[in-house]
Amino acid sequence: MDLDSQIQLLLDNAPQDGQTPEIVAAIAPALIYFANQLSREDYYILQTLNGDWVRVTLGNRREQGVEKNVIYAFPTLQDAARGPMPVKDPNIMAAPFPVTHILFQLMALESVDSIVFFDLPGDLMQGIEVGREAFQETVRNLFSQVQQWQEGESIPNPLGNFPSGIPADFA
Repeated sequence: MDLDSQIQLLLDNAPQDGQTPEIVAAIAPALIYFANQLSREDYYILQTLNGDWVRVTLGNRREQGVEKNVIYAFPTLQDAARGPMPVKDPNIMAAPFPVTHILFQLMALESVDSIVFFDLPGDLMQGIEVGREAFQETVRNLFSQVQQWQEGESIPNPLGNFPSGIPADFA
């Protein structure tokens, strides 16, 4: 499913509370921007039988006590089964999700620091990390620029501080 269809599905499934569809529409450019940095339109996420996404706590080898919680997004079902930390628990399964939906969920996952997207089937050594704080900052910048536009100021690029890709110090 292409990115525009994914955004439309998010809009169609958003609670009709008078607010959520407008929020989804407002952050759609950020979702599309980040999704375009990745090579796949959908990824597999490990989840429990009740639908909770499986978090992995990673420790920093150089700094004792420094940890972060990540969710892995795999390119194929086979990669999810193998994973960097294979799961043998029968209560955990892999389910496919559109990339924009994964990114949208990242905003609400307070206990998650980032999502690591593995783009190449069979290569689970190199992933693209999208940090929650950096993603939220991009969305805040987008909202700020949209407000400026609504107030009559011109804005050249709704993702102005990321003109040519994700910055090197992104994660």
